[in-house]
Amino acid sequence: MIDRTGWDPVFTGRLERAEAELHWLYGELYHGDDQAFDYFVSMLYRNYKERKPSLKQQDREREAAPSWYKDGSLTGMMLYTQNFGGTLKGVKRHLSYLQECGVNYVHLMPLLQSPKGRSDGGYAVSDFRAVEPELGTMEDLESLTAACHKKGMSVCMDFVMNHTSEDHEWAKRARAGDPDCQARFFFFDSWDIPNQFEETVPEVFPQSAPGNFSWCEEAQKVVMTTFWPYQWDLNYANPVVFNDMTDNMLYLCNRGIDVIRLDATPYIWKALGTRCRNLREVHTLVRLMRMACEVVCPGVLLLGEIVMEPSKVVPYFGTVEKPECHLLYNVTTMASTWHTVATHDVRLLNHQLETVFALPRDYTFLNYLRCHDDIGWGLDYEFLKDFGVEEVAHKKFLNDYFRGRIFGSQSRGELYNDDPKLGDARFCATTASLCGVEAAEQAGSPEQMETALRLDTMLHAFLLTQSGIPVLYSGDEIAQLNDNHYKEDPLKAEDSRYIHRGALNWDDAKKRKTAGTKEHAMFTALRQLEKIRAEHPVFHGAADIWLTETWNNRVLGIGRYYKGEKLIALFNFGNTPETAWINEHEDYVNLMTGEAQPAKDVGLPAYGFAWLMTRYQ
Repeated sequence: MIDRTGWDPVFTGRLERAEAELHWLYGELYHGDDQAFDYFVSMLYRNYKERKPSLKQQDREREAAPSWYKDGSLTGMMLYTQNFGGTLKGVKRHLSYLQECGVNYVHLMPLLQSPKGRSDGGYAVSDFRAVEPELGTMEDLESLTAACHKKGMSVCMDFVMNHTSEDHEWAKRARAGDPDCQARFFFFDSWDIPNQFEETVPEVFPQSAPGNFSWCEEAQKVVMTTFWPYQWDLNYANPVVFNDMTDNMLYLCNRGIDVIRLDATPYIWKALGTRCRNLREVHTLVRLMRMACEVVCPGVLLLGEIVMEPSKVVPYFGTVEKPECHLLYNVTTMASTWHTVATHDVRLLNHQLETVFALPRDYTFLNYLRCHDDIGWGLDYEFLKDFGVEEVAHKKFLNDYFRGRIFGSQSRGELYNDDPKLGDARFCATTASLCGVEAAEQAGSPEQMETALRLDTMLHAFLLTQSGIPVLYSGDEIAQLNDNHYKEDPLKAEDSRYIHRGALNWDDAKKRKTAGTKEHAMFTALRQLEKIRAEHPVFHGAADIWLTETWNNRVLGIGRYYKGEKLIALFNFGNTPETAWINEHEDYVNLMTGEAQPAKDVGLPAYGFAWLMTRYQ
């Protein structure tokens, strides 16, 4: 038993509230290994002691207001340091631009040290405590987070917990034959057990990285590599791995990170004879990490990356009594949104939103249209079967549509990880290029540009209507187009995701102040939407939210109510003018124009929307 004499009473008070469950779960997972648990608790206290006074003060403030991130006040943006500011110091210099964008939640994409050409965009970390030198230092990161906090901005950062780079110190020692380090990964003397795993474990990248194991020539052994051969899966059945990775996570929290994005969360526990996805032990690990944060840094949130259907996503919230992640991605709504753009039919999106709206309001989703990754067509095909839709054929239709290969489509993008054998592929492009802005610019058509920007704006209005935290992708605020220059870089040419990972064009960003440009049109429209959302309680995360019947399969209707404000939001996903056949009896005002407008038989232009609000006394 460790000696806790002299420990800070704030820490011990938090620990006492959590310790019974911590000890139980840890003992269940690690077979009653009290020595490892004692080390775990000592590690928690060390990180608490190292936490700066300003961060401890922030923890106290957020403990006193535990719903601080649920009130609808946060608007996020995800960005690559190198693409936005060049370096961390460069990002710091551009914080005023982010504020002008209405952003107060900044997601810094992977920036920890990773090998060039073998990192999957920074997701193969070789040192969890070092920044990629070309981006800056840990001191630069701390300086940036401190500057963000002074401006009321929270900072999110990826924590790649499923694996390390093959260049990580643990991996280097494992290759050299160190048995303790080999025990941190999954090493096998022959292919016998790996082949048994392969019978049940799906491939993540069947075309570009088939299989879940790789041969390690130096160690003369097989190692588990679920994603890419240079990403070695960590063995969380080893308590040393869990203790040290939690230590690494808390180290980042102590650099001022407010939101830890747990990358590839469902994959972190492996068991022979299973799919190695969403196993019960994964939830135990996430719950332990949640409690570790509540003891050391209760102002920090956990964001789970679970890119799966709702039935598998929602359990990662945990329960009210035993919560796991604070935030989860609303991935199925994102995919269903783009499906609706292509089909002009809102019935699947209605079905998806009905599921989300029925969830407890305590559950907070991170909503987005685009991100750094591809779009996977993980739709509810059982529901679509009722309309005669066949999965493989429909995926082909969607991919053809968003490549501009369907009559009437103005979308421009590229396939990612095409698998002809399964008739499957994912998709890549910026929001603006998906909406037809690129095609309109190439055609030199003002009418086409107006329609494309109207669609782009409508989709962002839909994003901001949902409960949770809306997150923009850097460049979307100025309708940035696809960047095909990646094809000239041999380290990127084979990965079409780089088509939407282009650097922010600061010359284009300046055009946001020049009327008549697409940048000005998009930036101005988005700022108007954000300001309206910030001014009205009806967008609070605790609001009642429901689907409004429009009697038109091209028009989506959403209702919200909170503290005397009622909103009826209408979105025309059709490429022709449509009518929402609603009949609300109150007196409504159009929030975009400020003018009175009855909520009856509302006409909408192609890709148009309306935010109609009434107030109760």
